[in-house]
Amino acid sequence: MPNRAKGIPGLADQLTDERRRVDFDSYDITVQQLISMVSQNQIDIAPTYQRRFRWDPPRQSLLIESIFLGIPVPNLFMATNAGGTWEVVDGVQRLSTIVHFAGDEDCRSALAIKDPLRITDLEKLTAMNGFTFKELPQSMQVQFMLRPIKVTTLSDKSDLKVRFDLFERLNTGGLKLTDQEIRGCIYRGPFNDFLERMALSTDFNKVVILKESNRDDGTREEFVLRFFAFLNGYRTFEHSVAGFLNNYMETASKKFDYYKNEKVFLNTFSELARILPKGICRNTRLTPVNLFEALAVGAAFALKTRNNLVNRSLSTWIKSEELKKLTTGATNTKKMVIGRIEFAAKKFGAG
Repeated sequence: MPNRAKGIPGLADQLTDERRRVDFDSYDITVQQLISMVSQNQIDIAPTYQRRFRWDPPRQSLLIESIFLGIPVPNLFMATNAGGTWEVVDGVQRLSTIVHFAGDEDCRSALAIKDPLRITDLEKLTAMNGFTFKELPQSMQVQFMLRPIKVTTLSDKSDLKVRFDLFERLNTGGLKLTDQEIRGCIYRGPFNDFLERMALSTDFNKVVILKESNRDDGTREEFVLRFFAFLNGYRTFEHSVAGFLNNYMETASKKFDYYKNEKVFLNTFSELARILPKGICRNTRLTPVNLFEALAVGAAFALKTRNNLVNRSLSTWIKSEELKKLTTGATNTKKMVIGRIEFAAKKFGAG
C-alpha cells in the first residue's frame, strides 16, 4: 500500500510540530516512593479532583489485590510543574486508593482521607478481607510497598494548552471533569479563585438559573469566565469556545485588573437582577448559555455609558425572532457572537 501521508500537504509538518510540543518521561516507582512523594507534597492532587473522585471500598480493595498479585494496573499520568513537583492528570483514584490503604495519618490527611482502608469483598485473596494495611504481616507490608507502579510524566516544557488537552484526553474516571474543572486544575491561582468567588455572588445566582447537577461542577464558574472573556475580547472570537476560554484564562491568570472587573461584574448583575427577577431565561426556567452571553455582556457594555439599563419592551425583544436566530442553532461563529452581544447592548441603551 502506498504511503499516502507523503502526499498530504502539511501533514508531516503538523505531526512534527505537535510532537515537538509534547515531552514525556516514564518511570517505575515503588508504592513506598509514591506515598513518600505525596507526604512531602511532591505529588499534587488538585482540590477539584479530591472533591469529585472517590472509589467505594470494594473497588479500592480490588486495586490493592491486583497490586499484591502483580497484575499490571494502568499507568499514572502526571504533569511536571515549574517547581519540579508533579500534578496528577489521570490516576487520582488509583493513587488515592494506595494512600488510603498504606499511607500514614499525615499522608491520608493530605488527600482529606480520615480512616485507613479496610479490605473488603475480595474473591481471590479472601483471607485479607477485613484487614487494614497495619494489621497485615510485616512481610506482606514490605512486599506491597516495594511493588512498582508505572508513571508517565508530561514535562514542564509542554505548554498549558497541551496540558489541557492531556487532561481532557486522559480524564477517564467514573465522574468526568467538566472543561472548567480542568481549567481550575491547570490555571490555579488568584484568577481562578476570583471566578469561584464571583460565581457565589447573590445577584449572579438570581440571574443565572442552572440545573442542580450543574451547580457544583464548574458550570457557574464557566459562566463567569464567559462573561469576562467575551466582555474583554468578543471581537477576537473565531469558532472554538473551549479554545477561546482557555486562551483568556491563561492570559487573565497572568494579568487581570481585579478591582475594576469586580465592580463591572457586580454592577452588571445587580442591574440584571433588578430588571429580570425571574433570571435570564426564555422558554424554560434554565439559563441558555448563548442568551446569557448576549444579555450579560450586552448589559455590561450598556452600563459603560449609563447608570442603569433600559428595560423598555424587554420581555418582547428577549423573545424576538432576531435574538432567537442569534442565540439558537449553529451560533458559535464570530458573526453570531458579535451579533447577539451588540444586539442586546443596543436594546439595553448602549450609546
